[in-house]
Amino acid sequence: MPLENFESTHEVFNQASALENHNLYLGDQALREAIQAQAPQADESLVDYGQLCGLPEFIELGFQANAHKPVLHTHDRFGHRLDEIEFHPSYHALMEQAYQSGLHSEPWTGGSHAARAARYYLHSQIEAAHGCPVTMTFASVPTFKLNPVLAERWLPKVLANAYDPRTVHYSEKSALTIGMGMTEKQGGSDVRANTTQATRVGEVDGMDAYSLVGHKWFLSAPMCDAFLVLAQTDQGISCFLVPRWHPEGHKNPLEIQRLKDKMGNVANASSEVEFRGALGWLVGQPGRGVPAIIQMVAMTRFDCMIGSSAGQRQAVVQAAHHASQREAFGKRLIDQPIMRNVIADLQLEVEGSLAMTFRMAQALDGGSEQDQLLLRLGTAVGKYWICKRTPQHAYEAMECIGGNGVMENCIMPRLYREAPINAIWEGSGNIQALDVRRAMERSPEVVDAWMAELLTTANMDPRQDAVVENLKHELAAADESSARRLAELLGLSLQGSLLLRSPNAAIAEAFLAGRSQSPSHHFGALPAGLNLDLLVNRANPHIYE
Repeated sequence: MPLENFESTHEVFNQASALENHNLYLGDQALREAIQAQAPQADESLVDYGQLCGLPEFIELGFQANAHKPVLHTHDRFGHRLDEIEFHPSYHALMEQAYQSGLHSEPWTGGSHAARAARYYLHSQIEAAHGCPVTMTFASVPTFKLNPVLAERWLPKVLANAYDPRTVHYSEKSALTIGMGMTEKQGGSDVRANTTQATRVGEVDGMDAYSLVGHKWFLSAPMCDAFLVLAQTDQGISCFLVPRWHPEGHKNPLEIQRLKDKMGNVANASSEVEFRGALGWLVGQPGRGVPAIIQMVAMTRFDCMIGSSAGQRQAVVQAAHHASQREAFGKRLIDQPIMRNVIADLQLEVEGSLAMTFRMAQALDGGSEQDQLLLRLGTAVGKYWICKRTPQHAYEAMECIGGNGVMENCIMPRLYREAPINAIWEGSGNIQALDVRRAMERSPEVVDAWMAELLTTANMDPRQDAVVENLKHELAAADESSARRLAELLGLSLQGSLLLRSPNAAIAEAFLAGRSQSPSHHFGALPAGLNLDLLVNRANPHIYE
């Protein structure tokens, strides 16, 4: 019998659709509340950006940028040094959108940190890896300003809302991107152990210039136009701006040895490089390289908070979308009490992460002494706590989706591989916890500022008061081995206080019950009696429809 005469009798059903054609901003009540409180003028533009980030073709750019890894070309066919990196067009499309939208520039050109954080949070949910050069360009501005001549010449193009990926001299480009190189093989996070040597060669273009000889074990985003680099001088570790091209027009001898083969963050190129007499301009004072570059690091830590919060949000909306369409045991997953607990708990984590992130954005926009002291601890604590919570969060959301969640044509594997990156980049957990202790020892007033923040919600809830008392006890201890516990208590205490101040009492209740009173090692174990419906609805990406 001809095959065409057979009729199919097998029907496939009970499969979730792809999450697309939705507005990431309108569907995120927690984000909208933060913007209404801090940057209401940005609401309309964020509606447009949220719509863009939900388009299938924009989502597909993230998949394509990760499917086609960057490729290093060290030499041309004649043996001439190139040090060029080839990217898929999807990567360039994502970068162009990010730079045209001012994700690297908005707060430095009249906008607010809160509005920029919201836009970056939406953008990062589509693809996180290309955010590395965006973040570093954004974060470089305070360090640039330590050299007024460099700032005057470079910042106009650094802050231009344009993307120019051409491998040409910086003087010919319409816009510039900035990278960073600190770590070396023998030093890692201990940057004072770096061995790269910088020797003064006089003035070049009217600025103190040095010749750098050495290497960097990790040079982030080596396709950038210049890099802020640490190297040893006779006065100690100093900071330099090292351009890819020499002012005289030839390639600066900054040679890429190889690209790192990373578990995650694959759309971004990370490299090992050698400096063979590369020219660098001094930024800040000789011997004060760490204080100079720490101004950049503080801002990259803030972006780690944004990026990890974004990863959490994308994970939970994927889980909630799937659970709302998939049925098991006679009803939708989202209607199963145990699944509702998991989804609610995942969203609860987002609520705390966003609250802390936007409190730091508010401090950056405010600039008061209290804000500055809060930031000194807050970016380290936030990076430690939010970024460290994200890998387990990504896994749990993946489990909500089940087998489809581990398939590479789903975004969840990428979110899972990306989740540890921010926790490690710019100093892993131990570094952040030790930096918190160091800040307290050097500037005890930062503790007073933190406690003043918590005082606003004193006596409002005994569970929050208990966390604060535990924090006070830990502050009195001098044991460095408990630095992680201290960082955790700082994070929990601030999140609890911020949520208590929010208009959503049920969210604060859930947070204090599930994070302070009866904490669990896993998501989905919130105690009985909580308003899970509110959290599940806030996890729903289609709640606005």
